Amino acid sequence: MTKKTPHDSDVSFIQALAELLRENDLTELQVKREYGENDALNVRVSRQQPAQVVTQVAAAAPAAAPVAAAAPAAAAAAPTAEASADPASLPGAVTSPMVGTVYMSPEPDADAFVKVGDTVSEGDTLLIIEAMKTMNHIPAPKSGTVKRLLVEDGAPVEFGAPLMIVE
Repeated sequence: MTKKTPHDSDVSFIQALAELLRENDLTELQVKREYGENDALNVRVSRQQPAQVVTQVAAAAPAAAPVAAAAPAAAAAAPTAEASADPASLPGAVTSPMVGTVYMSPEPDADAFVKVGDTVSEGDTLLIIEAMKTMNHIPAPKSGTVKRLLVEDGAPVEFGAPLMIVE
């Protein structure tokens, strides 16, 4: 950088973005600030997250360890354990269409939209994802029965993260 920028606040702005990234458990933020016609700041702040975060949300990591240490007689069970380790690959998996915070009910004291065992119709609201102060209702992609809930109320989710299984 040969040109010295007159915007001393840029460093504190970037630090604030990094803090926002960490506090909200996000993986990436991109912001463009325009100061004038030929004067702008384009910032992309990102961090690498371990792949195991998704399996921790699904709570499948503790179950995978005993299967890996089991005798060869349990080898037939290994594909089943692998399938449960990645719920997004299961048929009927409903994945998050955005980054945000999950809310299982329309209001804090209200009943949840769905619970395990409930029958849902295509288009029924399964949960809400708050993104940028906007409440986004997530509809059921098909009719079926809720088999598993993979997220908790108030949990942050990434794009593509499995939310629940509807079969």
